[in-house]
Amino acid sequence: MPDASAVSCTELFGSFVLGSDEFALPASCFREVVNYPDKVSALPLSPRFLEGVFTLRGSVIPVVNLGRVFNPAARAAQPTDKIAILDYQGVLVGILFDATGEILRVRPEQRSTLTYADGEKRGVVAGTILLDHGTRLVQVLDADALVRIENVPQVLALQAHDRRARRQHGERRQCVSFRVGASSFAFEMAAIQEIIRVPELQPSILNSALCLGRINFRGSPVAVVDFATLLNAGGGERVATPDQRIIVARIDDATIGFLVDSVDNIVNFYSEEIMPIPMLSKARAGMFGGCLSKPELGDIFFLDHRQIFSSNEIREMRSGHANLYPKDQAQVAKNEQRDARRGQRKVYITFALENSYAVEIKQVREIIDLSVGEITRPPGLPAFMRGMLNLRKQMVTVIDLRGLYQMPPLADNSQSKILVVERGEECYGLLVDAVENIMTINDNRRFAAPKMMRNPDAHGDPRAEMDEVIDIEVDGDAHRTLSVFQCERLLERLAREIPALAA
Repeated sequence: MPDASAVSCTELFGSFVLGSDEFALPASCFREVVNYPDKVSALPLSPRFLEGVFTLRGSVIPVVNLGRVFNPAARAAQPTDKIAILDYQGVLVGILFDATGEILRVRPEQRSTLTYADGEKRGVVAGTILLDHGTRLVQVLDADALVRIENVPQVLALQAHDRRARRQHGERRQCVSFRVGASSFAFEMAAIQEIIRVPELQPSILNSALCLGRINFRGSPVAVVDFATLLNAGGGERVATPDQRIIVARIDDATIGFLVDSVDNIVNFYSEEIMPIPMLSKARAGMFGGCLSKPELGDIFFLDHRQIFSSNEIREMRSGHANLYPKDQAQVAKNEQRDARRGQRKVYITFALENSYAVEIKQVREIIDLSVGEITRPPGLPAFMRGMLNLRKQMVTVIDLRGLYQMPPLADNSQSKILVVERGEECYGLLVDAVENIMTINDNRRFAAPKMMRNPDAHGDPRAEMDEVIDIEVDGDAHRTLSVFQCERLLERLAREIPALAA
């Protein structure tokens, strides 16, 4: 009969293999072991040993490449690797390794513990286990030393709030997603003043790797920041592309332009959908507000715009331009006072449909790519109706506006977008050629459309049923007039003409 005291002193460990070495952690640390996921999103500004993050059943899991903990030059992850999910103080972390081992029952005499002198940097190996009469050596890892999560309290607090919030949806919110390098990010809509095409940047004495130059935005010199450089995600020399945009954001008294690779979508979400990210680095960690995971869009890093400007570089550029161009700043103040007297401002999306049009952003629930899902076409639909799209378990009727207005099909629909709008409990998707910009326009720049534009017999011209226009500023002192698209009016007309839409 085994000695009861010896059994009670036995410890359980889980072992795993990395190269030619075998490691172990207390079995109580392990939550589960999973295969390497199909999608791991790189998290900028993270240490080299962090392979990225992925989502698993409502949690964001950072993946630690154990090989790179020991050797920064070790190989990157491979699809055949395994990930051990550890429960670290209530927060889940993934450890990357080659293969699973076994459950070990270890007696006290089989264990040895490493000791460190006072002030000596603590390593990730806490001791060893000798098995098979001393011929097998297993290194015991120290979970506390291996994974130092900076924001454990914040993650736990957000997780607890999320569990309570799931019982009832809060207020619906919107953010604009954009791409920098291989990762997707998002700003809350409230942080964005406008999204513009990249103009010719004017030189500034504040130019640096981070500050590319300045633009004149409504009479104000605005510094343009390379977001890839900010996130240390440039990956080499920047190459200008037609998809690049400048996101003009305003926080408190600071206006900054961010150069990004592309602006992708307007995303509809609820607060409880934001999953906290366990941070393994302090570098600009405050800007990462969480992760939004959408089946059709993937993982999007939701940025807290209020935290970006805590960096010294941004503050210096903001104050530097204000000091260099005081006259322009005074003109901005006058413009803002004038706008306040003349009325409120509205946010518009401009989109292409042969020509350019504008629609108030409040009319659009979200914007999605044409390729987000399969559109099925039931028999008997009119030619201009593409079909039905299942968007997160809600059916969206997709209307091809080119077909509706008797325009020829688009030769290249790679830039096409679907504007998702609601009418009662129903959802409709308006297919347009491209989404161009997001801009804020004062009410005094919105006018009644000239009567000659409103010709009800002009079936091939959407402007025929639009009775308002907005006047926008473009390069220099030039102006441009865009017809204002009314989604509700279009859907009401279609409901009268097509019984299926009225049902």
